[in-house]
Amino acid sequence: MRLNKLEFGALFSYSPHGETQEASLSRSVRTAIKNDEFVFSSGKQIPMSMLIAESIQNPSHSLPFGYLFDPAPILVPARSSSLMKSNSLWVPMRIATALKQSGLGREVSKSLDRTKSLPKSATSDSATRPTAAQQYDSLEVQKLLTEPESILLVDDVVTTGATLIGAANRLLDVYPKARIAAFAALRTVTKPEDFRGINESVRGINYLIPFWQDASRPLMSGNRDIVRD
Repeated sequence: MRLNKLEFGALFSYSPHGETQEASLSRSVRTAIKNDEFVFSSGKQIPMSMLIAESIQNPSHSLPFGYLFDPAPILVPARSSSLMKSNSLWVPMRIATALKQSGLGREVSKSLDRTKSLPKSATSDSATRPTAAQQYDSLEVQKLLTEPESILLVDDVVTTGATLIGAANRLLDVYPKARIAAFAALRTVTKPEDFRGINESVRGINYLIPFWQDASRPLMSGNRDIVRD
């Protein structure tokens, strides 16, 4: 893999372990995003995927990652860790579709596909969680007819970033001239003391670092540089 860092933006934040009321509420937000549940917004019910798109599109919101949508990128939804069944809920696709409908992307591409199942990152411990290299090896890309200028990977929740950085490297193999970045509706804030609220939007860089302790796991997602504007 040639790409050792990936620029990303995240709209919301959630705390899996925090004990405050805000942390507890953030876990409810995570469930709503993962299931694309309907929520009230401006007096009407809309799916979370559309609320996410409207929140980014809203000119009154000054988001630190807004530039990732300019120029309008090709939106590539991330794949789940398992092989997808025909009737499966594909939330990243729903989010990408809502972004496109809101004018935040040129088109939605299903070009990224999972060829081999992996354990779920969210339910795996650090010893068994799939690495970026394993993510890369389990993905393939079907090439588009034209070379895109900008590609934005779209995911529902980002924890370590291994899925996204593995996918970005796979896309880079096929589109070496494209600008590749990532967007996640929600980022996981592992340490409760680092959680500042659900509505904390951030931009940052997720790094790929050597996992020196175990040669059989050569590459993993590393620390992030987070910027709060």
